[in-house]
Amino acid sequence: MKKRLFQILGFLISTLGWLFVSCTMAMDYWRVSQIGGLGGSNIIKVAWYWSNLWKDCFIDSTAVVNCRDFAVLWSVTPYIQGVRGLLMTGLGLGFVGAILAFVGMECTYIGWTDKTNDKVLFSGAIFHIVGGISDISGYCLYINRIARTAFNPNLDPTSLRYDIGTPLFLGLVGSFLILVGAVFYLVTVFRILFPEPKVVYTNASKSYVTPRTRSRTLYTGYYRPSRQSQRSTLSSETKSSDLSNISQITDEKISDRDAFV
Repeated sequence: MKKRLFQILGFLISTLGWLFVSCTMAMDYWRVSQIGGLGGSNIIKVAWYWSNLWKDCFIDSTAVVNCRDFAVLWSVTPYIQGVRGLLMTGLGLGFVGAILAFVGMECTYIGWTDKTNDKVLFSGAIFHIVGGISDISGYCLYINRIARTAFNPNLDPTSLRYDIGTPLFLGLVGSFLILVGAVFYLVTVFRILFPEPKVVYTNASKSYVTPRTRSRTLYTGYYRPSRQSQRSTLSSETKSSDLSNISQITDEKISDRDAFV
């Protein structure tokens, strides 16, 4: 029951994060800059400049919007291309991870064995982790570009200093949710796919750990035996010494009887 609950939570959380990231690709106001102030005694003139991954726009105080779409792919600013590539890579990996996770969940009853379903779910979690890291890298690249311009002391006074927009925060939250969902997946299958090695005691002084694969050597590590094994060993040694004493006394009586005869 707990395994199914964790898997369902992981699927819902990771899917919600994937939707957040996909929504930010089409959202406006990735970066925003505001200029203007008092233009007279009774009139305030303000203008906003904002950009996303696809265009630059300008809005004046009369709510008139003027936009300029980015040109073809090979003429776009390199860091914009990098952000696009990282986000689209993360979305693609997340989509594949969501399908694998849905197929490998215990409550979907696809028809494979439990071990195969766990392996499929583990693969889906890895896809989610790689995709989430790719998304975070894309957002951090865009934020770094804004921060370098905003905090540059040698920037031209006529240049615009942009602030971070809402889509970046939403995308970072979505990437974090994707990673959390992948962790929920891994918690349910990690111990099943990678069980702990069993300790087999051979004598009172040493023991060895059974190897996980045949390629490893038999004696992989030594551990101190438990008290119960020590007690059983001591009791067996005591019994063997008592038996040897009894046999010795019996032999002496037989020899004395032969001598008397």
